Order: sequence, then structure tokens, then C-alpha cells
Amino acid sequence: MSHATFMLLEEGQTPAKVACDIAADYYQQGQRVYILTEEMTQAEVIDNLLWQRDSEAFVPHNLLGEGPRGGAPVEIGWQYRRHSGHRSVLINLANNAANFAVAFAQVVDFVPYEENLKLIARERYKQYRQAGIQLQTQAVQKSS
Repeated sequence: MSHATFMLLEEGQTPAKVACDIAADYYQQGQRVYILTEEMTQAEVIDNLLWQRDSEAFVPHNLLGEGPRGGAPVEIGWQYRRHSGHRSVLINLANNAANFAVAFAQVVDFVPYEENLKLIARERYKQYRQAGIQLQTQAVQKSS
């Protein structure tokens, strides 16, 4: 069964930066990760953020369709494109819940600080619940 964790962001925390930190944590645990973004330009932002990490904290990653066959341990894609190969973790930065989320053991989504964006996150939460995904919420550590 799939599990989803909604990360509660505080003022000043950006989903993109937190997503990169979470992807790095899962990579360190040996998990294969797919980061889903709304569009290609957002995927490129994530790609750049991952490249900016310190060399000792490097996370092997690629944009969808690039890199080795089956993708790097962390793959970044966008809406209406499917990830390559089996992955256990989905980090969702898109506005909608991924309709393929049940294929992942763990889903990470975000509840932004801004009220208007919280409403959109609540809709994703409902969609995951309707898909039978077990849900929980968790605050993001202040250092993220």
C-alpha cells in the first residue's frame, strides 16, 4: 500500500529547495526517486538546485529522457510524462495529485504556507485519500 506524507512548510520555505533535500535523504537511504513538477521549466529549476549542492552532498540525477538507461537514482520530470524504470519514492511538486502515485511506496507532497496554495494542497490530499493512499502530515525541519 502507498503512503503519502504532506510536508507542512513554514513561511520562507520553498517546496523546490525542500524537495531537493528530501530527495537527497532518500538517495542516501538507497531509494530511487522521481520528482514530478508542473512543467519542464520547473524541472530545470530542480535540476539546477541539485547541481548547486556541495560536492560531498552530490545527488546523481537527470531530467526525464536524459542520463543512463532507466534514469539516474533521482529523476526529474513534469506533468503528462512518465518516469523511467521502477522507483519507490514520488516527490510531487505539481499542482495536481499524480494519477500514478499508487505505483510508489512513498509519496511526498507539500502544504505551502500561503493560504491560496493550501487550498490546492487540500485537493491533492483528497485525491490521494480517494486513491486509497495512507496519509500523514509532518512539519519540515526549520533548517530546510
